[in-house]
Amino acid sequence: MAYAYTPGLKVSRWTLIKKERKLPIKGSVLVKEGQFVKAEDIVAKTEIPGNVVILNVAGILGISPNEIRKYLTKSEGETIKKGENIAISKILFGLLKNPITSPIDGYIENISEITGQVILREPPIPVQINAYFDGRVVKVFENEGVEIETYGAYIQGIFGIGGEKIGKIRVAVSSPDEELKVEHLLENEEGNIIIGGSYVDVKTIKTAMERGAYGIVVG
Repeated sequence: MAYAYTPGLKVSRWTLIKKERKLPIKGSVLVKEGQFVKAEDIVAKTEIPGNVVILNVAGILGISPNEIRKYLTKSEGETIKKGENIAISKILFGLLKNPITSPIDGYIENISEITGQVILREPPIPVQINAYFDGRVVKVFENEGVEIETYGAYIQGIFGIGGEKIGKIRVAVSSPDEELKVEHLLENEEGNIIIGGSYVDVKTIKTAMERGAYGIVVG
């Protein structure tokens, strides 16, 4: 016979909270060990390489791969705009032109005289991570991120839906067994993280969103 177990979840009025905030790839850490930070402060940043687009220029123009540079208007490392000509082939004694335009904004990363392909790359995507809560930096992971600690209330959940939110905790029910309903909501929940009880229905979730709530914790 199979059994399902619910893990013990921690709920504490006051406890030491530690959180590691790390970048997906190496970058720059913007704070120092011992520094106090606010939840919204950016503690580390990096750039993720943009998407790649490969153009078979030799195939499109009907030329040999080793001739490709004669037809290109751009070189490696040069920036390009969407719709800008990057290669032109003249036909009928130069009377007609057959241009190849860039499908993206970005730059030329590589030109291959072996395959006749040109690799274009979109601009890098900036990534920033904030402190997540007010606290003190207790450890710095070089080029990766930090560990921050603070003391505060702690309510643990099994899973979350949606991105990270920073707001003010508001307990809306009187006991953990109580269902969170519309009547528990304030007319203005702007910026609040609402702590409910055992359950919340779709209507209450939608109403909370309409009234400006940043998040709901139930279960």
